[in-house]
Parts: sequence; structure tokens; C-alpha cells
Amino acid sequence: MNKAPRQTLTAPIRRIRFVNVALFFALWTAALGARLVWLQVVRHSDFVERAARQQQRTFEVAPRRGVLYDRNLKELAMTVLVDSIYAVPTELGENRASTADLLSKVVHTDSLDGFTTDKQMLARFNASRNFAWVARRVDNETAQRVKELNLKGVYFQKEFKRFYPNNDLAAQVLGYVGTDDTGLGGLEREFDDEMHGTPGHVMTAVDAKRHILGSQESQPMPGENLVLAIDANIQYMAERALDAQMAKMKAAHGTVVVQDPHTGQILALAIAPRFNPNDRHHIDASALQNLAVSDVYEPGSTFKLVTYAAALDAAGVQPTDIVDCQYGAMTMYGRTLHDDHSDRFGRVTVQYALEHSSDVGAAKMALKLGNQKFYDYMRSFGFGDRSGIELPSETRGLLRQPRKWGSTSILSLAIGQEVGVTPVQLVTMVSTIANGGVYMPPHVLLQSTDEARGDPRLKPISFRPANQLPSPLPDGAHRVISEMTSAKMRMMMQGIVTEGTGKKAQLNGYSSAGKTGTAQKIDPATHTYSHTKLVASFAGFAPVSNPAISIAVVIDTPTVGSRYGAETSAPVFQEVAQEVLEYLGVPHDQPLKTKKQMMEVAKEVAKESPIENGADLNQMFADINDLPADDPLRSSAQNTDQPPTQAIDDRAPSSAPKTSQTASTNLLPSKVLAALHSGSTDDSPQQNTAAVAAHVAPAVHLRDDGGVVVDATHRVAVPSFDGSSLRTVVEKADTLGLRVQPVGSGLAKDQAPAAGTMVPLGTEVVVRFAR
Repeated sequence: MNKAPRQTLTAPIRRIRFVNVALFFALWTAALGARLVWLQVVRHSDFVERAARQQQRTFEVAPRRGVLYDRNLKELAMTVLVDSIYAVPTELGENRASTADLLSKVVHTDSLDGFTTDKQMLARFNASRNFAWVARRVDNETAQRVKELNLKGVYFQKEFKRFYPNNDLAAQVLGYVGTDDTGLGGLEREFDDEMHGTPGHVMTAVDAKRHILGSQESQPMPGENLVLAIDANIQYMAERALDAQMAKMKAAHGTVVVQDPHTGQILALAIAPRFNPNDRHHIDASALQNLAVSDVYEPGSTFKLVTYAAALDAAGVQPTDIVDCQYGAMTMYGRTLHDDHSDRFGRVTVQYALEHSSDVGAAKMALKLGNQKFYDYMRSFGFGDRSGIELPSETRGLLRQPRKWGSTSILSLAIGQEVGVTPVQLVTMVSTIANGGVYMPPHVLLQSTDEARGDPRLKPISFRPANQLPSPLPDGAHRVISEMTSAKMRMMMQGIVTEGTGKKAQLNGYSSAGKTGTAQKIDPATHTYSHTKLVASFAGFAPVSNPAISIAVVIDTPTVGSRYGAETSAPVFQEVAQEVLEYLGVPHDQPLKTKKQMMEVAKEVAKESPIENGADLNQMFADINDLPADDPLRSSAQNTDQPPTQAIDDRAPSSAPKTSQTASTNLLPSKVLAALHSGSTDDSPQQNTAAVAAHVAPAVHLRDDGGVVVDATHRVAVPSFDGSSLRTVVEKADTLGLRVQPVGSGLAKDQAPAAGTMVPLGTEVVVRFAR
């Protein structure tokens, strides 16, 4: 029986194998596709960025910062190209530490610069692979020394550096910039966005061996240039005069502001001490503050200009009207306001009261106005609000609304207390009076432009004094007082310089007007007014009939010589105004005096001013007490046990009452005696009256000829009168049995003999007073 042949399974097996192989290749292809999608789609940006880091270097190119020009297009701040040094850490290899040490010995030239020390440099090398700074914006000498080292992996890049060609000239106005070219003060900070510009970029392609294959650049856009109202020459004049007076008076701070009264433009803004913005590492932080706009102080008597101007404009007061100054003492709601003059007066004209800076006269002017109207005038003059000047950190000052005033606040405000002002506000107030009565907002910026010096489209704006206001008036300008009131105030302010307290502000060939001021500072320890820490000021303009410039001088805490506005700040005004007017070519409105004539004028002013020489006080003391030439009491610096044997000439009438009060005050003017015997007490915040000690009767007896014989066996120590008012000095001397010979007016400054000197009872002490 034949059997059928067996069927083979070859075809199904081959089919399965084919399917398996096909499935394998399909999965492999899918895996490759997925991988490609992952690499080229999902991770595309990461690999592009990694490739860029490996194959390209991108540098940000800083834009050229805008230039600061003065009004005559003289560069005050500019940008120059210098070398910066960087390293590629991967190219340094294992030599990073030694390279950092070697480089720091060359570039680390300033102990205050922590950026270029070897430790900081090595830390940057270890923190980065492709780029690390070595030093930024080095000078040419340092860059050349590094190039001579020929170090591998160390390269140079050009960068912009801010440069101030005049060093510290107008430092607080200009400000300075940081390492990243960011403005950190003054106009550099206020207009940082406009002056900084838009940075550019440089992209460089390199191969695996760091060979440059090509580059692409996007150009930076330079910042805008600023043209300032400041005249560099006038700024230098103001700073030179201020620095000399600061050194002479050994003061803490000082400010001089010169302004065009008809436009409000600031021609100079000098502050001392200053700093050098080219040397950022050695800048004293205390010198960075722009005191002209950010520091407030009580203006004192300079603020009386506001009081009198408002009274003339709104209360119908005339310069020739009579005001009763009550011999320097006025009581209101239990508070007695005292004048600081030793020659206190009664009924005088309004002009005379202003010329001699009567506090009582100013208070009565304010009372004629009333609280609200007086406040409105103060605000209209710009006090209590920001002026809008183009400088950072400007303060409003301090001026409370009438509803927050105390019962006698109007008395304080009338004489410049309970109000805080800035020097810029003060000079703008004076300019308002000078220009005919219109408040012109102060400005330090003239224009912002893309053009640089040399471009015919950019032209200098040299200052030429004008005799009229611009038309139309700029934003913020408004009338404060009438033109007639302005004319009367100019006339009265001229009288202050010619006849009153501001005689040291007289010019040669020009008329001048202004007002002195001395403000007592608050003592932080006692929270009361200090007798020794003062702010001396003077604010004025010249010439009087056609003012070309207004100037405010504020000197904070003078410590040498006379510390009052008439002696400290008025001479600075005189020097600056004289130089500036001649520099501007302003025509003379008065006959020129010769040098000899000016010296004679100075001598006349000195005679009327408080005595400055201590030896003169000693001689006056000796003459008054009729001491022989060899008497030890002629030297106020010595204490002595040798009694004088000569009788002291009392110079009083023989019929004078034999009382201690008469012995101590018999040389005072009768009108001063009237104020002293009025029974009023000095509770003004300006003066602190010493407590009256037990009465000491002087051991003296009168001779038939009116002289006084002193019992030389009784001696007392002369007290210190420094900073005391006339009334306080008289009371102190009376309690010890001493007499007083006052010289000058204001507060006690010097005395002879010196404090602590042992003198016989009845001795007459010479005390110099000054404002």
C-alpha cells in the first residue's frame, strides 16, 4: 500500500521569520525616528545653545554715554575708550592660581579695590570656563605692563570709561557712575536712562582650536547729551571763594548758588566739601549729598524778606511807615520776643527796622497779614514745595499749614524759625524780588540733544544778562508780588548793604542788595537752640536797578572768628558777585573806586563791625579799667593774684545810685536800660537766660570825682559769656559784682579778660557781640 508523501512546513516558517525580521526593522526604524525627534525637535534649542557656547562668543558692546556740557559747550563729563582685561579659564589650565597671583601684582594698585585681588580673580577663574574679568577700565600704563607679560589665555577688550576733565568741579551736580556705567548721583543718576543709550553685541565664531572664523556686530546707540545752564567759569569762581572761606572759618559745610533772576537758570551751584568722581574708591560718602536741594535749615533773618515783601504787598505797609520796635522786647501769649541787637530801638521806619534786622519789627509785619495770608505768600514764594529743579533727592522743605501752628508760631515764622528751606529755595525767593515779583522755577538743564560738540546744529548758549522776563512765562512761573512792591523791596535791601547789617557785601562799581541771616541749629542732646552751632547766610543780587545775578551763600557751623552772616557769608557774596559781574561784562552803575578808596571803605566797615582782634579787646579792657602797662590783668589769658592798685574810672555821673545794678549797667545806652528794666523775661527759643545766682555786692565806694575805688582783697572768676545775649551777659555779670562794656550787637563772641580770670569786684569786662 502506497503512502502519501509528507508535506513540508517550509513556507510558514519562512513567513514567520520574515514577519519577525520586518517587525524588528520597524521597531528599529521607529526608535531611530523617535530619537531623531527627541534630538532635533524636543532638544533642538538646548543643543543649539550648547553649540553656540562651544563655537561662538558673544560680547555686549556698551554704548557711549552722553556728554554733559556746560552752557558754553565745555565738557564737564565725557566718555573715553580704555582697555579692560579678561581671561579664558579653559586656556589657563593648571596655571590659574599662578596667573591670578601674577596679574594681581600688576592690576591691583588700590587697596580699596577688592575686585582685582588674587583671591577674587582666582574665584572668577574657577567659576567660569570661557570668560572671566581680570580688571575693568585700566589706565594705559597698567594695560601695557599686562601686555608685556604675554600670558596665555589673557586678552584685552576696549570699553568706555566715564571721565570728568575738571575733577571735582560741580561734583554734586554732575554725580558719578559705577563700574557698570550706571549713574549713581546727580544728573548722572537723574537722567541715567536717557544718557545710557542702547548696548550693541558682537558675535564671534571659533573652531575647536579657538581660531576665529568670523564675527557679526550690532552697533550700539549712544546716549543723549545734556547741555546745562551752569557756566564752568562762574562755577569755578563760586567754588574758589567758598573753599577759601570754609578753610578760614573751619566750617562743616558750605553752599553758594548763583542764579539768573529773570529765567531761573542756575549759573553755578557750589558745595563744599566736594569729591572727585574720577576716583570712586576714595569718595567720602558724607560729601555725596547735594546740600543745595536736599538739606533744609532754618533761614533766620534772611526769611524776613518774605515777611516784609508780603506786608508791603498785601497790608498796605510803606517803607517810610513807623513801626514801634518796643526797644527790642515784645510779649505775646506769655512769650517775649527779643531783638538780638545791643542798640535796641523804639519807633523807627519800616525800612530802618529791616536794615537793622529787628525781630520785633518783622513780627509786627507778619501780624498785619494774619496767619492764612502770610502762609499763602510763603507758599507763593516757593517754600514748602519742590521747585522741580532737575536734580535728584530734592526736598520740599518744612512749612506747616496754619491749622497746625501754635499761638505764637507767626512770630517765629516772621523771623525765619519753624520753617525749613533749601539754598535753592532761598536764592529763588531773592530772584523773585529782584526780577519784578515773578516766581521763576529754578533750572539746571537747558536742553537734551543727540548732537555733539562740533556739530553745526549744536551751538553754545552763553549767558547774557537780560532786563526782562521771558514771554510767555514758562510752566510753574507766577506773580508773587507787584512790580511796585518789588521796587520798594530792592530799595530797602540796598539799604541793608549801605546802612545796615550787610555792609561787607558792598561792591566796587556796582550797587548791591541783600539780607544777612544767622540761624541757630538745634542741639540733638538738649533739643533746644544751640548758642554755638550756627548757620550763617547771605542772599542778595546785583546791580540793584537791573539785577543780573542773584546769589545765596550758606555756611554751616563756622567755628573760627565771627560766626554770623554779616561777617561769614556776606564777604563770599561780595567776592563772587564782583568777579561774576566783571566776567559777564555788566556795565557799572556806580563810580569805580581805587584800591586805596576800597581799603578806606573796608576800614570804615571794620570800625562799625564787631572787633575781630582779641588784642584790641584786651587793650580796651585795660583802658576802661585804667590799668598800668605792667598790670597782669592787661593779659586776659592769665589769672593773677596781684591786685590792681589804681582806682577804676566808672565814667558814670556822680549822682548815680550806689547799687549793684547801676554798677553793672551804667555804661549801657538808655534805650537798652529801658528794655532791661522792663521786667520781661527771655523765653524765646533763640536764647537761654542763665539762672540768677545769689547777689554779690561789689566792694566799691564812690569818690567825690565820680571814680570808683575797688576793694582789691575780694576777687571773683570772670564767667564765660560765649553765645549769650546782652541781657544774659548783664545778669551774669551783675550776680558776680562785675560790670559790662558791650561792643557790637548780636550774641557774645569774645571777651576780655578771658573766662576764669580772677579779677577784683567791680571790674568792667569788655564783651564783643556779633551776629
